[in-house]
Amino acid sequence: MAGWLPVPSGLAGYRWSSLRFDGTAGLAVAAVAIPSAIAYPAIAGLPPETGLYASILPLLGYALFGPSRKLMVGPDAATMTVLAAALASMPLADPGDRVAAAAALALMVGVLCVAAGLLNLGVVAAFLSRPILIGFISGISISILIGQIGRFTGVRIEADGLVGPLLEIIRKVDLVHWPSVIFGAAMFALLVLLARLRSPIPGPLVIVILAGIVSALFDLEGRGMKVIGDLPSSLPSVSLPDFSRLPFQELLFSAGAIWLVSVSSGLVAARSFGAKDGFEVDANRELTGLGAGNIASGLFGGFPVTVSDSRTAINLSAGGRSQVSGLVAAGALTVLLLYLNHALRVIPSPALGAILAFAALSLIDIQGLREIWRVSRMEFVFAGISMWGAISLGVLRGVVIAIVGTLLYVLMQEMRPRDAMLGRVPGRPGFYKLHRIAEAKPVPGLAICLIEGNVLFFNADYVRSRIEGIVQSLSADTKWLVLDAGGIAQIDSTAAAMFLRLRDVLAEKGLSFGFAELNNEPRIILRRAGLFQPSGATLLFDDLEDAVHAFENERS
Repeated sequence: MAGWLPVPSGLAGYRWSSLRFDGTAGLAVAAVAIPSAIAYPAIAGLPPETGLYASILPLLGYALFGPSRKLMVGPDAATMTVLAAALASMPLADPGDRVAAAAALALMVGVLCVAAGLLNLGVVAAFLSRPILIGFISGISISILIGQIGRFTGVRIEADGLVGPLLEIIRKVDLVHWPSVIFGAAMFALLVLLARLRSPIPGPLVIVILAGIVSALFDLEGRGMKVIGDLPSSLPSVSLPDFSRLPFQELLFSAGAIWLVSVSSGLVAARSFGAKDGFEVDANRELTGLGAGNIASGLFGGFPVTVSDSRTAINLSAGGRSQVSGLVAAGALTVLLLYLNHALRVIPSPALGAILAFAALSLIDIQGLREIWRVSRMEFVFAGISMWGAISLGVLRGVVIAIVGTLLYVLMQEMRPRDAMLGRVPGRPGFYKLHRIAEAKPVPGLAICLIEGNVLFFNADYVRSRIEGIVQSLSADTKWLVLDAGGIAQIDSTAAAMFLRLRDVLAEKGLSFGFAELNNEPRIILRRAGLFQPSGATLLFDDLEDAVHAFENERS
């Protein structure tokens, strides 16, 4: 059972002396979770209690099936924004259907995670490259910022995108509730101040407590300020969403988009924490754990979740040693829901807007964008395209833009394989690139060309033109052209046909054509294509030394 249920092996030998560390860490995680639990659902237009459900039950699911002792799962701003876009694209007139759709998406994302984990598809989680993921999440963050206009002003904003909401609030400036604006701005300023002072108490928790006290003392609800409102005083029972009332095709597409974003960002975060704290992250087993967390969330009326940056960071800093800290956090949040829910109802909406705006700003990775700019201008362009897609075209279309951007980037990297001519350095073994080592000289009569990259249908013509260009520059006494194919991992039928034609063209010029260090898979493809028929038509050597010896023997 250990492979399917890692907790028994993870808790084997658990020392009760660790309980005080896990208990303290769990309470700290619960304290940090409270603000996001009641604020994040607002991004998707869901009632606050769904955030508490999605903060409690996934911790239990991950504790049972998740492999990591220290990672925490829960609501995530990026995942919530994709969820918000998904729900907005569905014809959901009844608020109950909106909650049911969110729970259904959590279940579907969970099933996708478990299936991907069992099929060892954890590598798919790295499908969104780091630059594109940084750009996409930065764009999502800007969308979250724009989405707080309504909470800061008390005005219902119906426009989407970046410019639309700004123009709408200008037109509706007469409806702005200025006490809400002032209160929200004060809470945001306090968050910034607490962050700069490195407050030992998390800023969002301070805001929740302070805003609730001020609201209760001065009756802000009675003065026209919107508040959270009543929360249920019990946990929901286990139930499946009524799929018959929901648009299944839209759910399936949306679940795929949420899965890709949440798992990609979640595993990036997991690997970052693993590298920092010295623990291994198994992507496939993490998918199973995330799947269990999402299924638990969906069964109890929650929404999709992923690895939580803030909760994991608090768990590590507080000394959490196992998933017992997650169980303690779930227990503390359950007590809050059951016995202290009336204290949460008076929290003003502008305070939640301030928490979400501050969280969104923290997700805009300026340092990461600067680093990408410094390392690769092209990757920075793709990060910008991904950011623009999330802001201007909507989050779901932004996911498509991010995927297309990733494919384009990979394709562009593969379309122009690098090549170099190789030669020898007197007195030194091996072969060296002629353009890099001044002392390197070509072997007289033998041209050796290194190809670094796969040769496939979309770059076969480019490789052919490069080789033909090299042939034109060779000296008249050159008799052999040998490709160093050690860097070619894949060749397809189009490339094989190209090499056949190239061999015939070179033969007309009096050049023998061959390969050295050809990998097994490309060798099989070329053999099936008939490149080595008749025997000796195409030269084939195990390594470059063999090619040089064979050439020298033939000349002698």
